[in-house]
Amino acid sequence: MKKMKNEGQLLKKALNIGEQYAEKRGFAKFDSGTSNKIKIECIYRLLVQDKLITPLAANKEDGPSMKHKLVLWILRQLPEGHPLKG
Repeated sequence: MKKMKNEGQLLKKALNIGEQYAEKRGFAKFDSGTSNKIKIECIYRLLVQDKLITPLAANKEDGPSMKHKLVLWILRQLPEGHPLKG
């Protein structure tokens, strides 16, 4: 899996938007002490459950692959010309 340009910023944006989406779906806010690893997995699983992203193969469900899926998801959500799409 090749690292994408702006991947760190895109992941941060995906977590932010993912958290907002989870709250609108009725899930509690993440505590300030919740690790990004937990947030990534929770948001990934919610998006899969809601069929907003395709699930990874069971043997490929690891942290880096989930991060990559979230980055791809947020890239599709951003409007054309957004600075992070560059």
